[in-house]
Amino acid sequence: MKVTVFGIGYVGLVQGAVLAEVGHDVVCVDVDQAKVERLKQGQIPIYEPGLESLVRENVAAGRLSFTTDAAAAVRHGAVQFIAVGTPPDEDGSADLQYVLAVAETIATHMESHQTVVDKSTVPVGTADKVAERITGVLARRERSDLGADVVSNPEFLKEGSAVADCMKPDRIVIGTGSEAAQELMRELYAPFNRNHEKIIVMDVRSAELTKYAANCMLATKISFMNEMSNLAEQLGADIEMVRQGIGSDPRIGYHFIYPGAGYGGSCFPKDVQALIHTADSIDFDAKLLKAVENRNNTQKTVLFNKIWKHFGGDLAGRTFAIWGLSFKPNTDDMREAPSRVLMEALWQAGARVQAYDPEAMQETQRLYGNRDELTLCGTKEAALRGAEALVIVTEWPAFKAPDFDFISEQLQQPLIFDGRNLFDPARMAKKGYSYYSIGR
Repeated sequence: MKVTVFGIGYVGLVQGAVLAEVGHDVVCVDVDQAKVERLKQGQIPIYEPGLESLVRENVAAGRLSFTTDAAAAVRHGAVQFIAVGTPPDEDGSADLQYVLAVAETIATHMESHQTVVDKSTVPVGTADKVAERITGVLARRERSDLGADVVSNPEFLKEGSAVADCMKPDRIVIGTGSEAAQELMRELYAPFNRNHEKIIVMDVRSAELTKYAANCMLATKISFMNEMSNLAEQLGADIEMVRQGIGSDPRIGYHFIYPGAGYGGSCFPKDVQALIHTADSIDFDAKLLKAVENRNNTQKTVLFNKIWKHFGGDLAGRTFAIWGLSFKPNTDDMREAPSRVLMEALWQAGARVQAYDPEAMQETQRLYGNRDELTLCGTKEAALRGAEALVIVTEWPAFKAPDFDFISEQLQQPLIFDGRNLFDPARMAKKGYSYYSIGR
């Protein structure tokens, strides 16, 4: 099937490459000429395991191509995916200007009936707005004979395992009231639906809400555990023991119940805010979602507060080693990352930072430039030299079994602030460390 994907950011690039991998003829279109040229040369703008080889192989096979020519891209596809960004507006709502701009572009160039698929994470009611925009443009073109089916097909990708999630989805949600559109989408996703039925068909608005509900549920689990971790510290309990105790209950499970320094990334913070805004717009007080957001914002300050308390507020002139800058392992994404909250608070207090991350160094440089208070180090070992303490923010595998003797030799004192509970407190005490973790 011929497929067009508008937007070659995180979602669009992964989806386009995976569709090409199973044999579809995919054209990805973007307004960023430089990005398109880099992709044509096999240069991937994001870090995602397995994505670079997937793109290169399918470009070489002729199943995947990149262009800025929107008119040609629209003519190419039997299915038109909208996978552009929906960044949060100042009031927390999802900014739909890019989604609607693509809808207008499709309507401007289409010459036959089209199936337009909202892949971007969009608020409930967006498909109606996309349909209205297309209808309006076709009316101006005096081509009301064409028309389009607008489908909601939300993505459920996890950064760090997005290619695997896309290749082997646990569910494929299709929101449409059109039998023709449903059949076309079933044909498109047939290669991913062979082992057992994964396609769930529903009305468009339910599909739009499903995406937000999924992310908000996962964010709620994280914030709940972070709240329990704060309670555990006050009560003298160990949140890691509590986690094992409740995770063994199959109704709860172990996923997303790890206490830490707060969630970040491109999805959870934005989607919680957007659903709160949607609720407010219909005068519904989303008390639980607001509590989830507030807890997460507070949790991002926990590491700094522990550091502040340990040093009695005297942080000026001190240097801290930070391991982990991306919001989670296996990505270079620093959007809403807890590391940013921590570093900015340390700088505000007059401290310096020596930081290392396996993948996010270039993104950190882009965000913060050449700040005097920030030294980006080529190895995790280099970040330790002469620092007052080590602060672990992201649980990259390379941080889980370090040489503690080497760490204590490099630091001014054996002191670790662990935002991901990587180590056993009793073992750290035996090694002579002052060790601060979450909820223990």
